[in-house]
Amino acid sequence: MGPQNLTVISEFLLLGLSEDPELQPLLFGLFLSTYLITVTGNLLIILAITSDPHLHTPMYFFLSNLSLADIGFISCTVPKMLVNLQTQSKSIAYAGCLTQVSFFYLFGCVDDLLLTVMAYDRFMAICHPLHYTVIMNPRLCGLLVLVSFFISLLDSQLQLSMVLSLTFCTAVEIPHFFCDIPQLLDLACSDTSTNTILLYCFAAIFAGVPVTGILFSYTRIVSSILRVSSVGGKYKAFSTCSSHLSVVCLFYGTGLGVYLSSAISSSARKGAVASVMYAMVTPMLNPFIYSLRNRDIKRALQRILSRAT
Repeated sequence: MGPQNLTVISEFLLLGLSEDPELQPLLFGLFLSTYLITVTGNLLIILAITSDPHLHTPMYFFLSNLSLADIGFISCTVPKMLVNLQTQSKSIAYAGCLTQVSFFYLFGCVDDLLLTVMAYDRFMAICHPLHYTVIMNPRLCGLLVLVSFFISLLDSQLQLSMVLSLTFCTAVEIPHFFCDIPQLLDLACSDTSTNTILLYCFAAIFAGVPVTGILFSYTRIVSSILRVSSVGGKYKAFSTCSSHLSVVCLFYGTGLGVYLSSAISSSARKGAVASVMYAMVTPMLNPFIYSLRNRDIKRALQRILSRAT
C-alpha cells in the first residue's frame, strides 16, 4: 500500500445489519426493546439477590456479578447502534471505536471467567458438600470475582494494544454494528499476520482455559451425581446446576456459532447478523433462564413485585 493512500483516521463507518431505510425503524424498535429487557431483567436479578438474605450465598453472589457484567456487555455496543439508527448516521469516532473494543472484550472475558467460577462453585457444592461452606467463604468469593475482573482487564488491554498497532488507510467502512477486532484487521493496510496469530493465542488462553475448567468441573459433577443411589438425590443434585449449564451452553454455543458462520460464509454482513445472538440475545436470556428455572430467584422476584404493587 503506497504512502499516498495512508491517512489519519478520525472515524469509522458502522454499516450495521442493513442499509435498507425501510428496515431502520423496525431495527431500532427491536434492538431498543431487547436492550431495555436485558437491562431490566438483569437489574431485577441483582435486586432480588441483594434484597433477600436467603440468597446471600456464593452461587447467587456470582450470579449477581454475572448480571452486572451482562449489562456492561450489551451496553458497550447497543446504545451506539441505537443512536446511529435514530440519527441516520453511521459514524463512530476512532476513540469511540477503541473504547468499544476495550469494553467489549473486558465484559466478554468477565462473563467467561465468572461462568468458570460458577462451575467451580457447583463442583464444590456437589462433590465436596461437607467442606463447601468452609472453602467457599466470602473472602474467597470476593477474591475470585476480583481476579476475574483483573484478568479480563489484562485481556482487554492486550486486545486494545493490538488494535493500536494497526495502520489504516482510506477504507473505513466496517460491515458490522460495532467495532470488533476481526473487522478492523480486514481494514488495516499494514501487515496483520502477527496480529492474527496473537488474536488466536489470546482466544486460546482467555477462552480455552476457562472452557477447560468448566468441562473439568462438570465431568467431576456428572461422575459424582451418577454415584448417588436414589433418583430423587440425582435430580436434586442436577437441578442445582441446570440453570448454570443452560447459560454456559447458550454463551459458548452462540460464540461458536458466530465463529463458524464467519468462517463458512464470505459475507461479513451475515457474520454481523450472527453476532446479534452472541452480543445481545445471550445477555437478554440469562435472567429468564435463572428466574424460570430457579425457585429461590422466582420467590424473591415475586416478593419484590408484590411490594411494588
